[in-house]
Amino acid sequence: MIDHLIVLLVVAPILGSAVPTLASLRYDRVGWSVATVTTLVHAAFAGVLTWTVWTDGVVRYAVGGFAAPYGIELVADGLTVLLVALISAVSLGVLAYARRAGPHANSFYAQFLLLVAGLSGMTVTGDVFNLYVFLEITGLAAYGLVASGREARSAVAALKYLIIGTIGASLYLLGVGYALAATGTLNMADLSVKLADVGYDSTLVLTAFGLIMAGLAVKVALFPLHTWQPDAYTDSPDSVSAFIAALVSTVSAYALARILFSVFTVDFLRAVPAARAALVAVACVSIIAGSVLAVAQADVQRMLAYSSVSQFGLVIAGFAVATPLAVAGATVHLVGHAVMKGGLFAASGIIERETGATTVGGYAGMGGRTPLAAGTFTLLALAMVGVPPAVGFVGKWYIVLGAVNAGLWPVVAVLLVSTLLTLAYFARLGERLYFAEPTIRSEPAAAADGGEAVSTAMIATVVVAAVLAVALTAAVPVVDALLDRTVFEVIAG
Repeated sequence: MIDHLIVLLVVAPILGSAVPTLASLRYDRVGWSVATVTTLVHAAFAGVLTWTVWTDGVVRYAVGGFAAPYGIELVADGLTVLLVALISAVSLGVLAYARRAGPHANSFYAQFLLLVAGLSGMTVTGDVFNLYVFLEITGLAAYGLVASGREARSAVAALKYLIIGTIGASLYLLGVGYALAATGTLNMADLSVKLADVGYDSTLVLTAFGLIMAGLAVKVALFPLHTWQPDAYTDSPDSVSAFIAALVSTVSAYALARILFSVFTVDFLRAVPAARAALVAVACVSIIAGSVLAVAQADVQRMLAYSSVSQFGLVIAGFAVATPLAVAGATVHLVGHAVMKGGLFAASGIIERETGATTVGGYAGMGGRTPLAAGTFTLLALAMVGVPPAVGFVGKWYIVLGAVNAGLWPVVAVLLVSTLLTLAYFARLGERLYFAEPTIRSEPAAAADGGEAVSTAMIATVVVAAVLAVALTAAVPVVDALLDRTVFEVIAG
């Protein structure tokens, strides 16, 4: 089984997703139990794979025994296992939250497990076409989860997400086609060699780079390709908002970094400085535009969604700077953001269930009405701003140092301005929570009837997220060690 561990990370959730669907023929609500058991198995596999990479180095697996570059290859290195572990941890946290919060239908958990499988596949694949396959699995499962809300606007948000997501996936696939035409291969390692042989200034190579980056930028939700994200985050159920906000764009950003460093490599960025400049420019525009749009929002979850546009711009900027410090910072912030933003959406869901508040104005005085949820929300918000010793500070600090070392002073200025804007919109919420008179005085009708009760597991989920937002700082040396064994060698090469 150890030899097949990496493929089991994908196969287990796919097989698990079939069980709730089949069980629906007889039982109504077994989906949560099946999803929990399957995700625990996934977490166990992720733990063993992490240990294997830590002790033995890069793990490679030829699907069906067909060796690369002709067969499909799965690869796990230091960056991979960080994302695999994150997928398992966040999935288990969301399942704990969803036990009471719902949705409860078996079909929901079938799609949940398909999303876990798609995200895992995107993380471990070593083949650019296979990445497209898992990108589509991830997208289709995410569209279905967003549409699982009870209101019509959930279906509208899912349709918008589907249309824009399909455009992004199509751009990516078209870029893969150009890369295949230029090199005759789809294996990432083989592509990196043959792209250099073809020449980085080749029209085919440049077109492939542009299309692939554009397609993944849609999935990451960089400005101005972000328009699917606010509705998808805001109009889906609480559990779905927390899940996709934590993982979908996160793994897409990882895929962009994987293509950038494992396929095109830093040699391409050095040979084509305009490509690096374009990535940095798009990232910086996304950082500022996302922050400004977040400041302008009255709805709390839409504010959090636009905050993600800014934060992922910061991550992509770190990857585009392409120095070891900047890449380490981008990786730390990528993992930290998943925990912080997932926790913020979960906390906002609890506040809404307990008080009915969904807007910045409605949060007035809610710190006293729901002290634990409001307290964890505030702590996570401070971590997102980058207040030490939270993980948000470490990630941003590394990226700033990397940009300074690379002489990219405009990036440094953008990050500082963005931090001030992030402080502005979260400080406004903090002021409303603790220093304003309540504008909502009655309990939500559903809460009074017990229909929207908040469970201990839901509270525990956001508390754990808040603790991790600080505690993950201690794990930064481990992240550095994992990256040093694999990614940093590629960047330095």
